[in-house]
Amino acid sequence: MYVTNQQDNTLSVIDAATYKVVATVPAGVAPEGLAVTEDGRRVYIANSGSARVSVLDTANNKIVKTVKVGKSPTGVGLRPDGKSLYVTNGGSNTVSLIDTRTNRVTATIPVGKSPVSVAFSPDGGTAYVANSGSGNLSVIDTATRRVTRKLAAGHSPVGVAITPDGKSAYVADELAARVLVVGTRSGKATAVPVGEGPFDTAIGPAGRFAYSAVLGPGNVSVIDIGNHSVVGTISLGPPGTDPFNLEVTNNAIYVTNQGAGTLTVIDPHAHKVVATVSLGAGPYGVAVG
Repeated sequence: MYVTNQQDNTLSVIDAATYKVVATVPAGVAPEGLAVTEDGRRVYIANSGSARVSVLDTANNKIVKTVKVGKSPTGVGLRPDGKSLYVTNGGSNTVSLIDTRTNRVTATIPVGKSPVSVAFSPDGGTAYVANSGSGNLSVIDTATRRVTRKLAAGHSPVGVAITPDGKSAYVADELAARVLVVGTRSGKATAVPVGEGPFDTAIGPAGRFAYSAVLGPGNVSVIDIGNHSVVGTISLGPPGTDPFNLEVTNNAIYVTNQGAGTLTVIDPHAHKVVATVSLGAGPYGVAVG
């Protein structure tokens, strides 16, 4: 597992079996979102303070290349085929596309204001970019690399996740204390109240539940995808724990806690906390290789 520590410019490398930090690596200035290639050989890290994406070689945990992108890169997402990396540039209102074979920028796509995160349809044909400053999702055709639609997504959409059938986008609407379920075809939205400050969303392994990291109360909301309602909350700590970003696998839910400086590991079946890992200052993004 890999976690960016935004406030001390490092990357924590964690053994997924023991939950022990095995390395701490200089990552760049204010590292935020990150993604691991399917073969586990590379980690791409968005450094919001330097307009760069760092490329880590996981064999030796060293940065082997940096790629210049737009201002304040925040989120990254690998297209399902693994051939391109999408980088949201919050200060430039663009998305940079990086060819993962050459590690070069091949396109820059204008989107909405202050884009934060990106998610893909299951077939990789569509990318959805959450624009926190314009209250919408930019819908990108990944073949033509053009924005084809804009979907209204509340006051401040920051995190976005797509259901396995591709029909719904679960959007963390941070300033409205809710998750919006947005129909990817109809654009119709259903609001699910979750508490103050939801920042990220993720879909569970079986597609039954969605999860939202909620800053204010320090918990993860469990949302039933079938009826769009909160069916449980998982406490991660007192207010100030600040759960921030999520990564979900078949075996675990991983949550970074910015205020507490930790990573929480949750059993996705029992919805119980099974481990807490101490990290660097201001852990932000998490990815599993």
